[in-house]
Amino acid sequence: QVQLVESGGGLVQAGGSLRLSCAASGSGLSINTMGWYRQAPGAQRELVAVITNGVGTSYADSVKGRFTISRDNAKNTVYLQMNSLKPEDTAVYYCNANIRYIGIYTYLEYWGQGTQVTVSS
Repeated sequence: QVQLVESGGGLVQAGGSLRLSCAASGSGLSINTMGWYRQAPGAQRELVAVITNGVGTSYADSVKGRFTISRDNAKNTVYLQMNSLKPEDTAVYYCNANIRYIGIYTYLEYWGQGTQVTVSS
């Protein structure tokens, strides 16, 4: 059973930084794209950043230049470094990954449980 376990959320003042981590548990995994989404109260879930199995990254316009996504393939972990945080970044942040078991050729999409990020003004 694959699980995505997130950590690193919390309360921070505007202008501060937080680093989110998301580790995929399980053995014999092959992970393709990993990413972070967020959902603010009353809003739809939106893509924040995504990273491919290589080095390709993509960011929402609202976070470009402030957030950096990275991954450690040896640890099956994706990170989101968030700098210069703004109150409008307040949301529940969800990790997302496309994963297959080695020997199985179908990728399935997995989600983490979400971690709250609150930025005070």
